[in-house]
Amino acid sequence: MSEQIAVEMASGQKVTAILYPAAKRDQAGITLILGHGAGAGQASSFMVSFATALSARGIETVTFNFLYMEQGRRLPDPKDKLEACYRAVIETVAHRKRAHGRLAIGGKSMGGRIASQVAAGDAPDVAGLVLLGYPLHPPGKKDQLRAKHLAEITAPMLFVQGSRDAFGTPAELRPILKKLKAPAELFEVAGGDHSFKVLKSAGVTQEDTYKAVLDRIEQWMRAALTN
Repeated sequence: MSEQIAVEMASGQKVTAILYPAAKRDQAGITLILGHGAGAGQASSFMVSFATALSARGIETVTFNFLYMEQGRRLPDPKDKLEACYRAVIETVAHRKRAHGRLAIGGKSMGGRIASQVAAGDAPDVAGLVLLGYPLHPPGKKDQLRAKHLAEITAPMLFVQGSRDAFGTPAELRPILKKLKAPAELFEVAGGDHSFKVLKSAGVTQEDTYKAVLDRIEQWMRAALTN
């Protein structure tokens, strides 16, 4: 059963996090914090379904709302406030001593980008990153890359990217990831868009597509973060 956690930021403001405990059977010994995308909070069907499925696979998962989402605002805060919120969640999870074993961070789209910026800065206890639909650039603006800071990350990374992602395709990511010093793996979701949704003509169900993504996340985390 999930559990709500109050996260207090240095500013005195609070946001809500939700902990999804790992299934008792075959626990991975990893806690994964996932930030949401810019347009939908932790209560979105994507965040809830992924957190629930990962916890069922033995990975303790924590989601949270960024401050602007918690306060019911539509526009995301500046990046320093987004990063400060993410750091507060990391500190809260670590201090609660509910993190079983190693700690990984990541998120969907913007949530993953902010996680990567935190990891590139001052998050020394992060064992790995799971980036779901990394927003490499704004749609239609391929010259505005958000990749320079990735070179500063020392923890292993898993990028899950749809082949139709308007924010950056796997083909655009590959040459960037090859230049990184830290291990970086790319899992391509064939026919998937920014949220891994596939067309009916793809010949595969949405359920099977999500399952393949979740299976790969579990496999990667167990192989890369538990040795």
